[in-house]
Amino acid sequence: MAPKNLQEVLDAAGNPVELLRNSPIGTYIYPVVPSEFSNWQREQRAWRDSAVLFDQSHHMDNLIIRGKDALKLLQDTAINSVANFPVGMAKQLVPTASNGGVVGDGILFHEIEGEYVYVGRAPVANWLLFHGETGGYDVDIEVDRRSPGRPYGKAVSRKYWRYQIQGPNAWPIIEKLQGGSVDQVKFFRLGKLDIDGTEVSTLRHGMAGAPGLELWGPYADAERIRNAILEAGQEFGLEPVGSRAYSSNTLESGWIPSPLPAIYSGEAERAYREWLPVDSYEATNALAGSFVSDNIEDYYLNPWELGYGSFVKFDHDFIGRDALEAIDPTTQRRKVTLAWNSEDLGEIMSSLLEQDETSAQFFNLPNANYGSSNFDSVVDASGKIVGASLFTGYSANERRGLSLATVDPDVEIGTEVKVLWGEDPNSKKTSVQPHKQREVRVVVSPVPYAETARTEYQGGWRSASSN
Repeated sequence: MAPKNLQEVLDAAGNPVELLRNSPIGTYIYPVVPSEFSNWQREQRAWRDSAVLFDQSHHMDNLIIRGKDALKLLQDTAINSVANFPVGMAKQLVPTASNGGVVGDGILFHEIEGEYVYVGRAPVANWLLFHGETGGYDVDIEVDRRSPGRPYGKAVSRKYWRYQIQGPNAWPIIEKLQGGSVDQVKFFRLGKLDIDGTEVSTLRHGMAGAPGLELWGPYADAERIRNAILEAGQEFGLEPVGSRAYSSNTLESGWIPSPLPAIYSGEAERAYREWLPVDSYEATNALAGSFVSDNIEDYYLNPWELGYGSFVKFDHDFIGRDALEAIDPTTQRRKVTLAWNSEDLGEIMSSLLEQDETSAQFFNLPNANYGSSNFDSVVDASGKIVGASLFTGYSANERRGLSLATVDPDVEIGTEVKVLWGEDPNSKKTSVQPHKQREVRVVVSPVPYAETARTEYQGGWRSASSN
C-alpha cells in the first residue's frame, strides 16, 4: 500500500537521511520569474552600485492568520517574544521543534489589527497550519501556496504581488514614485506608498547590503506596478533581477535560507509527520552535501547556530523552550562566512574539462547549491569536522566564492579551514552527476560578508553584533 503521509514515507524508507539524500527533487526552484533579465553578474553588481527590483511574488507561501487566538498561536510556536508587536510592525519569525531544532523562518507582518501574515518557505507555513488546525485555537487560516515550480505556460495567480527596491539608489526611486519625500522609518516597520495612483503596503527592509523597501498589494495590479517602478528607476540605474541572481544575494547579506526542518524524529512530532502529505516540502526535501551521518538529528540546527540567538526570549512558553533552556549558548557553533580559495575553486570549475579524471561536483553560478537543504563538512588541519557549510555560491561584487556556515566557537575569524565539496558516496539526486569529492581551502570571515551590510544594518541576524 502506498504511503499516505510523511510518517509512512519515513517508515518505508527506514532511514530519513537516505530518503532525503536521494530525493529526486534536487535544488530549490525559484519559479515563474525569468532566470535573467540582462545577465546575472550585471544584476548582482546593481544591488551594490545602483538599485535592483526583486520579484518575490512566487517562491514563498503566504499564510493569513485571523481570530482571537491568532497571537496565542504565534506565541506558542515561536522563539520570538510577541509581548510588543503592535500594528505597523513585522518580525522575523523562528519556530523550533520540541528538540530545540529550527523548523525554518520567515517574516511575520502585523498590518491589520487581529490579522497576521506569515511570508516564507513552506516548513514554517506547514508548522503554523498544523498547530492552528489541531491545537484547539480559535483561528481562521487562509493559505496561499507558492507558485508551481514548473508551470509550463499555465496561468499563475497569487493573492499578492511582492517586490523589493534595494540598493544605494533605492530611496531616490522610492521618492520619485511617491512624488515627494518619504520618511525612512525604522527597520521592520510598515508603511504606505503611492505608486501610479495606487496605495501599496511597504516594509522597511534590506536584502542586498543597502536598505530599501519591500512592497506588496493585490496580484491583479502586479504588472502595472512593476512597469511603474521600472520606469521611475530607469534614470537611477534600476535593474530587474532574475531568479538566477536573486537567490545569491544572501551570500553577501548573511541569511541562511533553508535549514533542514528539525521534525523527522521524536515522538513529539509524530502527529505532525502523520499530518504532512507525501508531496509536502518535508517529504520531498533534498538533503545535499559532503556531511554524511546515519542520525538525522545531526543535521538539525538550533537558533544560536543560525545567528538567531538574540531572538530567543524565555518570557513565554513555546514549543522547544525546555530544550533551548538546557543549551549553553557559549558552547554553540556560530554563523560565519567562508571565503573560498580562488585557485581551489578554479580547479573545481576546470575539472569539467579534464579528459582522464572524474570531474568535481558541478559548481553552478551564482548559486552552487544542489539540494534544498545543504550540509558540507568543514574540517580543520587535522581533518576534524569543525562546522558545516550551508549555502554556497559566487559573488560578482566580491569576485569570490562564498558560503554561509556555522563553525565551532573556538574557530576564530581569519582561520584557514577546508570545505569538502561534493558527495562521497554520490547520492541519487537528479542534481548530482558522477563526481569526485574535492577539498577547498576557505578562510573563516565575518557575516555578513558585505561591509555595507555589516555596518549599516540594525542589530539582528545580519549585524556583526549578533554573532
